[in-house]
Amino acid sequence: MEKAKVYFTDFRTQIGVSQGDKLQKLIRRAGIGSVDFEGKFVAIKMHFGELGNFSYLRPNYVKAVADVIRELGGKPFLTDCNTLYPGSRKNAVDHLYNAEVNGFNSVTTGCYVIIADGLKGTDEAAVPVPNGEYCKEALIGRALYDADVIISLSHFKGHEMTGFGGAIKNVGMGGGSCAVKMQQHCDGKPVVNASLCRACKQCAKECGSDAISYESGKAVIDQDLCKGCGRCIGACAFDAISTEQDTALETLCAKMAEYTAAIVNGKPAFHISLIMDVSPNCDCHSENDAPILPNIGMLASFDPEALDQACADLCLAAEPVRNSQLGDHLASEGWHCHHDHFLDNNPNVHWRETLEHGEKIGLGTREYELIRM
Repeated sequence: MEKAKVYFTDFRTQIGVSQGDKLQKLIRRAGIGSVDFEGKFVAIKMHFGELGNFSYLRPNYVKAVADVIRELGGKPFLTDCNTLYPGSRKNAVDHLYNAEVNGFNSVTTGCYVIIADGLKGTDEAAVPVPNGEYCKEALIGRALYDADVIISLSHFKGHEMTGFGGAIKNVGMGGGSCAVKMQQHCDGKPVVNASLCRACKQCAKECGSDAISYESGKAVIDQDLCKGCGRCIGACAFDAISTEQDTALETLCAKMAEYTAAIVNGKPAFHISLIMDVSPNCDCHSENDAPILPNIGMLASFDPEALDQACADLCLAAEPVRNSQLGDHLASEGWHCHHDHFLDNNPNVHWRETLEHGEKIGLGTREYELIRM
């Protein structure tokens, strides 16, 4: 397979040229105009950010993309699926309110918001997984299934389970119904190493399932209540929580790639990622810690594998922000340095497995040509 083209521009600009202008120039140069948008329903798959989280993408960037799609004859709408865990995006009513509060509406973006899997996360369509090894069938949000074209617009950031969240996570995890999220997480559930637990109770505050209690001053996870979402892993500052099965996160990564392949299979798809406000954890949190890396730039490609690999490589080459979770870890006495910003940010994660498996099943290629603008 020949190298994929990934287009890149940084955030430097001249007086009178906005970041939205730069983003539009980037996606046009990357070839978005080659997609037949005329009269087509175009799903802009993104993350609206949990209430209280301020690191999600600003609506201004969404409008820049949507305006280009409309100019090309498309009918764009913004979409995401409901979450597995309780929070401000658990059902479509709360999810729509969440999007509105965080600034996503028809005035700010020129698009309406449609929650892809319906009121309770059950409006789904079953589609085959091409070359699937872990999943033969994917249950995806109905609105994504009905869309003619898929545009992935991702905030590239750290993640407490998958290392980072980029195009593949945005589509493969975010595009699945609630049943899918459980299917992807269910191979392993976290357990507590009591000898490392400090009983700080941060894990219980993050748990969306009320599965964590305290016995003899140590956290205990009820495996029957636990949904396996992994938010407690990211919340623990003492590495006291990990998955019981060493392969669980690797399997999650593989399933995520397979779902991405299922969702984009047979449809025109174009992927955009912005490496900015690189928070240590997912935008699903109701807060965001300081960025672990500086703002790097905007990237676009038809290949989600190449795009995620390029974003990862740019992040790995960047200088960590000292006053951040990553910076604190690297400055800690006795810290075992992995020489990998994603692992040093969240030591229990896997991320290369996502790209390796995606390439294996034909989702795309990790070999890319970075075209700087």
